[in-house]
Amino acid sequence: MAEISANAVKELRDRTGSGMMDCKAALAETGGNVEKAIDHLREKGLAKAAKKSARTASEGRIFHYIHTNFKIGALLELNSETDFVAKTDEFNALGHELAMHITAANPLYLRPEDVPDADLEREKAIYRQQLLDEGKPANILDKIIEGKVKKFYETTCLLEQSYIRDGDKKIKDLLVELIAKLGENIVIRRFARFMTGE
Repeated sequence: MAEISANAVKELRDRTGSGMMDCKAALAETGGNVEKAIDHLREKGLAKAAKKSARTASEGRIFHYIHTNFKIGALLELNSETDFVAKTDEFNALGHELAMHITAANPLYLRPEDVPDADLEREKAIYRQQLLDEGKPANILDKIIEGKVKKFYETTCLLEQSYIRDGDKKIKDLLVELIAKLGENIVIRRFARFMTGE
């Protein structure tokens, strides 16, 4: 078995925020390859998070962020299963980051299922008309519209949005990582964004 260097463990910890023993095990599992170990930890985190997603999260905190110009801000309710987790630095850091992200990215909905059918149908009708005006063949319209709807979700649904500090991660990935790390279900319950004059 390949010798796992302390530097590799440190790099993996710095990049994933995972515990030392988890990092060591992931590196052992992937023959010391840091990139593969990152994927391994993410997959493990997804599996852990899926198991915990059915558990009730009714504790938590309300977070806020006000931009420096005092003209725009957000409120967010982030829930956990226990008050103990809601008091951790990691939970509070995530709440602050999410409130700031909401202020900057202006999501309209929490998840794709929250988009009203009427809004979605209106978007699809607009896409269809644009594509017909561009002369796209009718037999490929549905496939193109499907791609545009996915993009619509990625811009308007908080959980599907790319994180403003790291475009490779979606907001739902941040939740999964923290669920895996803290061992509790964590849920974004609701949010609101405010802007003067709106």
